Amino acid sequence: MVETVVKNWQGDEVGQKTFDLRVAKEETAAHIVHRALVRQTTNARQGTASTKTRAEVRGGGRKPWRQKGTGRARAGSIRSPLWRGGGVIFGPKPRDYDLKMNRKERRLALRTAFISRAEDLIVVEEFSNELSRPKTKDLVAALARWGASPEQKTLLILSEIAETVYLSGRNIENLKIIAADQLNVYDLLHADKLVVTAPALEKIQEVYNG
Repeated sequence: MVETVVKNWQGDEVGQKTFDLRVAKEETAAHIVHRALVRQTTNARQGTASTKTRAEVRGGGRKPWRQKGTGRARAGSIRSPLWRGGGVIFGPKPRDYDLKMNRKERRLALRTAFISRAEDLIVVEEFSNELSRPKTKDLVAALARWGASPEQKTLLILSEIAETVYLSGRNIENLKIIAADQLNVYDLLHADKLVVTAPALEKIQEVYNG
C-alpha cells in the first residue's frame, strides 16, 4: 500500500491518495524488471543490419595473378575478406531479435517498476480543463509548481490524452506524455519524475492489477 498527496493545478495539496499493486518478491524483483527492460529494448531493434559475404560482393571472378612465380601471396579473388573492398566474415545479417516473456511476468515487472518509483511519483488532479487552448508555457509552469523542473526528465501519465494537453506538451524537451494503459518499463525507469493524474492512477490499478 502506497500513500501519496494529491496536488491541484496551482500546486497546493488538496488530498490524499492510496493505491496498491501486487509486486514481485524482493529477492526476484530486480531480476524480473531487468528481463522486461532487456526484452523491450531488444524487441525495438529493427534487425535489418546486413553485410555482404565474399560470395555477394560484386566482382572478383578472375584470379588476380597467376598462382606461382610472382613472389606475391596466392590470391584467388580480389573480393577476399583479407582485401580492401572484399567481403565481411561473420558480419550481421537480417534477423529477428524478439524475446518472449509471459504476459503475467510482463504485468508483474511493470507493477514492480511503477511501485519502485513511488518516491518520485507526483499525483495531481485532472487538469485538462485548465488548458482551454494549447499553451506550452502554462504546462511548463504547472509542472514546475508540482515539483518537476524543466531540467528533469518527466513522464506525464494521463487516463486519456486530451488534445490541448498533447499540443501543449509535445515541444517540451524533457517531457513525455503517455496514456495509463500504454505504460512500459523503459519509460518508467528512464524518467526522473512521474506525474500521474488521479484518474490515471485508478486506471493503472484497474488495468494492470488483473
